[in-house]
Amino acid sequence: EGKTTCSLCSRLRRGTLYTFADQIGATKMALGHHRDDIIETFFLNMFFNGALKAMPPKLRADDGRNVVIRPLAYCHEKDIQAYSDLKQFPIIPCNLCGSQENLQRQVVKDMLLDWERKTPGRTESIFRALQNVQPSQLADRKLFDFSQLRIDETAASRFVNVVNI
Repeated sequence: EGKTTCSLCSRLRRGTLYTFADQIGATKMALGHHRDDIIETFFLNMFFNGALKAMPPKLRADDGRNVVIRPLAYCHEKDIQAYSDLKQFPIIPCNLCGSQENLQRQVVKDMLLDWERKTPGRTESIFRALQNVQPSQLADRKLFDFSQLRIDETAASRFVNVVNI
């Protein structure tokens, strides 16, 4: 109730790709995720999984035997669509995904489109932020050891003595 089959379908497809890669001796797989997919996934993970994560352009599989690359990671979906139209490439949509209820990805996609319409450049800024992570400015103790943070006793004062001005 209230769930889609997208996650299951994704795992099954990925498993099939890994199996086929093993059969043909391949160790690298190229997937078609683009910049907009990465941003949408970032928000889905943040909103529904409580994690700041997305999809990197290059990833070693959990088993360590394969590398997944996303050559379109820095491309806008609209640019890929325009090129596809120009070259008359067929786009084969997943009919199941588009017809399911509770599609949170579509809600996030619509949210991002609305943000971009109201504030042009916002999604570009979000994508740049994914490339400019500052672990010490977040709250993840695994990324930054806050318990060892100490002041620098030798640092010069940043304050101006306004009494003597």
